[in-house]
Amino acid sequence: MKLKLKPLNEQVVVITGATSGIGLSTARAAAQRGARLLLVARNAEALKAVCDDLTAKGAKADYCVADVGDQSQVRAVVQTALDRFGGFDAWVNNAGVSIFGHITDTPVEDQRRLMETNYWGVVYGSLAAVEHFKTRDGGGALINIGSVLGDLAVPLKGPYCASKHAVRAFTNALRLEMIEQKAPVSVTLIKPSAVDTPYKDHARNLTGAPVRNPPPVYATPLVAQAVLYAAEHRTREITIGAGGRLVAALAGLARRARRVHLQGWGEPLAHPRFFDFAAAARRVGCAVSTTTCGLAVDDDMARRLVAAGLDLVALSLTGVDAAGNTARRGIPLERVAAGIDALNRARRRAGSATPRVHLAYLLLASQADQVAGLPDFMARHNVS
Repeated sequence: MKLKLKPLNEQVVVITGATSGIGLSTARAAAQRGARLLLVARNAEALKAVCDDLTAKGAKADYCVADVGDQSQVRAVVQTALDRFGGFDAWVNNAGVSIFGHITDTPVEDQRRLMETNYWGVVYGSLAAVEHFKTRDGGGALINIGSVLGDLAVPLKGPYCASKHAVRAFTNALRLEMIEQKAPVSVTLIKPSAVDTPYKDHARNLTGAPVRNPPPVYATPLVAQAVLYAAEHRTREITIGAGGRLVAALAGLARRARRVHLQGWGEPLAHPRFFDFAAAARRVGCAVSTTTCGLAVDDDMARRLVAAGLDLVALSLTGVDAAGNTARRGIPLERVAAGIDALNRARRRAGSATPRVHLAYLLLASQADQVAGLPDFMARHNVS
């Protein structure tokens, strides 16, 4: 049988974890495109409210209360789809939970329950979907919601990262097997970056402090559109958000490097995403340094550099031209001294020993008179 994915308005789509976040956004977007929906979650009251809202707007939607960590309940979802719609064309494994806390402080039973939902829920849903698609004319699309944290590991989310690593490996292996078997099944892994969903509020928090998503944070409709694209097009993998791609790339770098130096012919601190890049590098365990390339470091910039946890800032004695690509202009020592003072003030206020301050210089002919004074300047300001 050959795979032939239908237009969305001809599809029946099963969505797990459909009452909030990515699942709810996907349900709304699919309904607007004319898909018929079977929504799945554990909370019957929330499911009914979502279905009532969608049907009031003209959508064809029904629901099935189920815990995806129980294979018998997942089989019941399949039977419900058969009874009410005659089957389904796309299955979205979205249900997930999280825990914030050190692995050693997290009860094993909590970690096991997380894996039941995040990993085994995907396995049970995938097996059920594949079995159905193999017998359905044109097959269908299996769409598993992973995460960029399936490509790396971060502290305080160890069990969650482990579950998403497992989802990635399982999904990729299943896809290869479907290709080998020439089965009419499209298998897609969706990897969102940090997304603005309530999952962090629903998660068990063992840290004793409020938790938040690391920036940049993306909106759920972006993920929903990727899911719907995968329902109509055979697609291997989609990463949502450039921030996620950056983190994943830096994770590979971090296995071989311990420092990331953010540099460029332009002024890196002026880049609109400089602090996103710095945060992404720190999340994968790299020390972060940068060179100012002549940009003035005032009190506000110094505060942000300290707060970002940079390890080292090299204040440059050389700037760039207006085109940002050639070293042309010298920076007066007085301006560099002002930057050092601003960083020192910010460090004292924060009680931080970082960032350390160095000088970076490619002295120009116009700065020849500064050479003699550099040793004394460096000693007075305690920089190297």
